[in-house]
Amino acid sequence: MRKKKPDDAGGLGWADVDACTLPTAERPLRLAEFDDLFATSLRSVDCYDGVRARLQMRGGDELAARTRRLAEAESSCCSFWTFNVAEDESGDVALDVEVPAACTDVLAGLVSRAEAAMGAAS
Repeated sequence: MRKKKPDDAGGLGWADVDACTLPTAERPLRLAEFDDLFATSLRSVDCYDGVRARLQMRGGDELAARTRRLAEAESSCCSFWTFNVAEDESGDVALDVEVPAACTDVLAGLVSRAEAAMGAAS
């Protein structure tokens, strides 16, 4: 996969435009969902070996369900993603993300977008 910049027209910022199966009209909406989730809830991002990342979030009662819905929507159109959403007893949510080695640039793009949204919210 070719690495994409967050501002590439028509893409999701982390996925190659040609590889993305999400209808073009829905891509800005999906990006807005991720950006809003990251800006309102993301507290930290940890990357592991280029193929895994953990995004720690804090938010309201619906955060885990909201995160699961978004992760399911994204993996339904890009099956290479593996997402796991875990909620602890305090309501904090961990989103674990994994990709195959051939997709490390895609994960890096998602992480970069998450960090930018988290920084903008500070």
